[in-house]
Amino acid sequence: MDRPSRRNVLMTGGALGALGALGVASPAQASSRWTWSPEGSVAGAGRGADPRWVWDPEVDALVASLLDRGDVPRVNELLRTWTKNGQPLPDGLPADLRDFMERARRLPAWADRSKLATAFEFNEKRGLYLGVTYGFASGMMSTAIPKEARAVYYSKGGADMRDRITKTAKLGYDIGSETAFEPDGEMIVTCVKTRLVHAAVRHLLPKSPYWTKAADEKIPISQADMMVTWHSLPTTVMRNLVGWKVPIPAAESEAFLLSWQLAGHMLGIQDEYLPKSWDEANSQADQVLTPVLAPTPEGVKLADILLNLGSTIDGGILTKPILGSLTRFMLGDEIAGWLKIPRDPLWDPLIQTLWPPFVAVREGLLDLTKAPKELRQLYWAFDEILRQGALLYLSGFKTPISIEIPQANNPHY
Repeated sequence: MDRPSRRNVLMTGGALGALGALGVASPAQASSRWTWSPEGSVAGAGRGADPRWVWDPEVDALVASLLDRGDVPRVNELLRTWTKNGQPLPDGLPADLRDFMERARRLPAWADRSKLATAFEFNEKRGLYLGVTYGFASGMMSTAIPKEARAVYYSKGGADMRDRITKTAKLGYDIGSETAFEPDGEMIVTCVKTRLVHAAVRHLLPKSPYWTKAADEKIPISQADMMVTWHSLPTTVMRNLVGWKVPIPAAESEAFLLSWQLAGHMLGIQDEYLPKSWDEANSQADQVLTPVLAPTPEGVKLADILLNLGSTIDGGILTKPILGSLTRFMLGDEIAGWLKIPRDPLWDPLIQTLWPPFVAVREGLLDLTKAPKELRQLYWAFDEILRQGALLYLSGFKTPISIEIPQANNPHY
């Protein structure tokens, strides 16, 4: 059967899922002691400091200075021309910013480029699963992470969720592209610019009276916050694929993990917090992701906005009930209830029933050729719904996408 194109699936599959990465993600409110050992990280060692109290000090001070000096408009204008990993930084950047960016754009010594081609093969083969899972598991999960939901809601991007999703789609496309971390790719550029955005949000959000009233933290986007978002993406995706019994060769699984380890590093997560294996990732996620999930008024509003986006596609087959049922299937009844997603008597049981045989047919484990015509028609209709779901957030996408340093919070709050 035809597969969604690499560009469409990887652009749109990451749209919702990357919301936290380009928006703001935050950690557990629990006061439990940090116990995960840095021996399980890509660094293999570290201080073992609680990541809830570690941020990104160098870039934080730098961007705060850019904002205070009034340099951000000029910097944004110059950086619009910087789009490829191997492209020289534009002339005219402040010297301190240029120095930081030259260092921040370098891949770590542990980057195994030989595995990245395998990661691309994985993205090609599993594009539909990735698109749906990034969107309706990872992305919708972000609205059930309290600190993330509040920070997204009150930051500048919260004023225009369509625009935010269009920009966050870029991360999903870039990481899955064949040249993601190569000189002619764009993933490094996307990550470095996003790291600057994170620093600006750390500086700006504490000045918002609305955010400070709702938040239970002084500064957003700690190392733990970014780890929460990280686990809502690759760890959540892999957990779903394993749960659906999708056969994944070990080499592809390792390569997919590597691509996200590199993404985390380039986004500013310290190496001592990046898991070195899926076992370590699952262990860490149990400590930093699972305990934080909870409802908030802001998260409920964001979820409703996202589920209504399907109606903006002319002639589309997606409706709010279908998108809500996909979210319920991916995240479960409890989180769907938190987000006030109503039950649907048609789509809830239909998706629950059709998903296992759908995966089996796609993986060649179940032969549909001799099935009754009605069953085959139902399969193809379900396939089309999932394709539309994976491609939903491509609507309205225009190139080039410019990720820019914000200078203010949400003007509506």
